[in-house]
Amino acid sequence: MFESVASLLAEHEQLQQQLSDPAIHADAGRAKKVNRRYAELNQIVAAHAAWQAAEEDAAAARELAKEDAAFAAELPALEEQLLAAAEKLRRLLIPRDPDDGRDVIMEIKGGEGGEESALFAADLLRMYLHYAESRGWKTELLERNESDLGGYKDVQVAIKSNATDPALGVWASLKYEGGVHRVQRVPATESQGRIHTSTTGVLVFPEVDEPEEIDVSPNDLRIDVFRSSGPGGQSVNTTDSAVRITHLPTGIVVSMQNEKSQIQNREAGMRVLRARLLARQQEEIAAAASDQRKTQIRTMDRSERIRTYNFPENRIADHRTGYKSYNLDQVMNGALQPVIDSCIQADEESRLADLADTTS
Repeated sequence: MFESVASLLAEHEQLQQQLSDPAIHADAGRAKKVNRRYAELNQIVAAHAAWQAAEEDAAAARELAKEDAAFAAELPALEEQLLAAAEKLRRLLIPRDPDDGRDVIMEIKGGEGGEESALFAADLLRMYLHYAESRGWKTELLERNESDLGGYKDVQVAIKSNATDPALGVWASLKYEGGVHRVQRVPATESQGRIHTSTTGVLVFPEVDEPEEIDVSPNDLRIDVFRSSGPGGQSVNTTDSAVRITHLPTGIVVSMQNEKSQIQNREAGMRVLRARLLARQQEEIAAAASDQRKTQIRTMDRSERIRTYNFPENRIADHRTGYKSYNLDQVMNGALQPVIDSCIQADEESRLADLADTTS
């Protein structure tokens, strides 16, 4: 049982030796990846040791129970502990998303509903910022395009974690947030108290660890500079500090005007561009893979309606997992973990089923 653990234990030992070599820390990108993998394998090593100990205890109790009633009485509890240890190890052996340990760039865009959609985009940003704070993550506002009433037509934020364990990575949790978020409430612009339904889109991209990870040739870029402006075209800067980067081979366009420095806007734009190129690369690989899972929770379809926020009923519902709760006010203040946990659990069950199919 768990024959595959042997190779993982050997890999863990090799990584331990690599991390003891000062030379590896001279390459920040490589050290980061090795640390992530080592932290992931640490959990498997600990769970395997616990399973072995539980198996030995249960085996000893079975042998001694033949002659001693006291050991016979302890055996059911020991067998239960063994099953729990085996289940924990089995779940840890499910192949993990290799990007789980990455930081993310999140983009929230107004959709159907005009000003109300833009206002809800601002509410979603606030929710994610509070959630990030509760997890001890750092956030950085990269770009924002405000609406006339103080919402966001489009806003981009980088979210970072110092955790080395991939399970605690930002992508491991926020990858499930990509899709269409539907809101049902009385808009601030509604004078007769009628409930409206609006939508806001959320895009989540794993951020590139090191610029060299995604090769972007300068010859593939067209970079335009222009004067930044605020809501309604109001000028907020008297210099051409805003930057628009077009990646010619893919047609991806990134615009940045949040900073007053053209250099800073260009750097932020390149971060977003690399993240989008990485996501595009991964989507192409996934689409070409013959064994791609069709039941994955995090769909690549950006138009999928994933969640409804019903303010009159104080209800939040995730349409992928069936999760429903009547604490929307708390969720909007950052208490998002139970909703995300429902996605993680559903995705894990799906991967367990896939694993069972491939081994049967």
